[in-house]
Amino acid sequence: MATATTPTTDRKRKNPKSLTYQRDKERELVKGIFHFHEVPGGSMSFNFKKYKGDKVERYDLVDGQVYSIPLGVARHLNKNGSYPVHAHMQGEDGKPHVKVGQKVNRFSFQSLEFMDIDDLPNKADEIITVEHV
Repeated sequence: MATATTPTTDRKRKNPKSLTYQRDKERELVKGIFHFHEVPGGSMSFNFKKYKGDKVERYDLVDGQVYSIPLGVARHLNKNGSYPVHAHMQGEDGKPHVKVGQKVNRFSFQSLEFMDIDDLPNKADEIITVEHV
């Protein structure tokens, strides 16, 4: 017996702002290479769960290996695997005037497939912060 879907259910699945649409999109598998910049040749293990109702899943990844993982996990690896480094520059008067910051990637996931428009690099990601102190 086939189940009928209501128009509202179909709209929720196709609407990019819908939580159901986002969850389904982030569950799609993507193929790529895991890079562990902090420990070349090393391995990393972590648990991941993003949405309520999902099970906690464990991932064991080795540097340089090819994996098929959910898009949400790949995004997590690329967006949450860095730490900031700050340096203070001294002006002519010997006082710190400008604080310069950058991000150092600990690990990343390089896709071997077509990238989604959301994954394209944003020029804002390349900006080094400069603040007057």
